[in-house]
Amino acid sequence: MRESLVAAAFQLFVERGYEQTTVDDIVALAGVGRRSFFRYFPSKEDVVFPDHEGCLARMTAFLGESGPAHEPVERVCDAARLVLRMYAENPAFSVQRYRLTRKVPGLRTYELSVVWRYERALAEYLRGRFAGQPDGTLRADVIAAAVVAAHNNGLRSWLRSDGRGDASAEVDHALAHVQGVFGPERATGGPQRGPGTDGNGSWGGGKDDDVVVVVSRRGAPLWRVVQEIETTLGTDPA
Repeated sequence: MRESLVAAAFQLFVERGYEQTTVDDIVALAGVGRRSFFRYFPSKEDVVFPDHEGCLARMTAFLGESGPAHEPVERVCDAARLVLRMYAENPAFSVQRYRLTRKVPGLRTYELSVVWRYERALAEYLRGRFAGQPDGTLRADVIAAAVVAAHNNGLRSWLRSDGRGDASAEVDHALAHVQGVFGPERATGGPQRGPGTDGNGSWGGGKDDDVVVVVSRRGAPLWRVVQEIETTLGTDPA
């Protein structure tokens, strides 16, 4: 029933457009009643993302099964790969959904709220692992945001290729940057000097650098801050 409703919904979204399709249209094509639809999906937006609740539950369980022997940054990177696996299991559907969310602003906003829930799950796990450490909460939140950003960078690269190529390779490459910056070898010691820094661990202010200042409401979710930065830079947020 659930799969039939999703299939009917996407068929209509392609034929008529998302905004022009109603729940009544979906249930009519699927041959069921409205009560059956709302038994599975609280809203029309939810039928576009039918698999995220289950994936979030699997991620939370995966992180909950972690022990002291698991290196925390590596563990959250592995947790992010569970999300990739969900997308890679059905490339055609994932690409179709990607195209749809690019066209419908409301779905894009809904998707960002879903991404925030993944990020929060990663951050909560890391906060527990870094409890009692200097800037433990800050480090947890920054790493969680970095993992989500890296995962999404690799995932979107694969989606833009219409699901061709190796999705795992794209995401692994992106997550390797996170582990290189925040992995155990970087967990101790002073600021790290690297390409693009001024030697004091901060990004330099060379004449070719862009400096972006974003003013955001206290307590705003990280996805909202990232969205504001992307808008300011004029980059593609999807």
